[in-house]
Amino acid sequence: MANLLIVDDENDVREFAANFFRRRKINVTTAASGEDALLLLEKMVPDLILLDIKMTGIDGIETLRRIRQKGIASKVIMVTGKKPDEEGSLEKCKEYTVSAYVHKPLELDELESIVVNELK
Repeated sequence: MANLLIVDDENDVREFAANFFRRRKINVTTAASGEDALLLLEKMVPDLILLDIKMTGIDGIETLRRIRQKGIASKVIMVTGKKPDEEGSLEKCKEYTVSAYVHKPLELDELESIVVNELK
């Protein structure tokens, strides 16, 4: 079974996505912050990480930088409410090898398609 880590500081978004993917027989772990995600990644290496860019504490891009710094090669899908080119976030994400870029509000059909494709 595939392992998915969802990192989002919005509880409703995080739990909604987690329940959606659990119903699709994907093993889901969640983290409410970049800091929580980094702690979890000391104990597990998921196949795929859904990572929100804009979070309190360390943001998604800094979390991604630290994930790559630890040598964790999990695929990562960045989730954002921003336009990809805003604040140079797309360039930073490419630098740290991101598989995809998904916009909020989440379109579940699109998200499911991207996640399933990345987990193949």
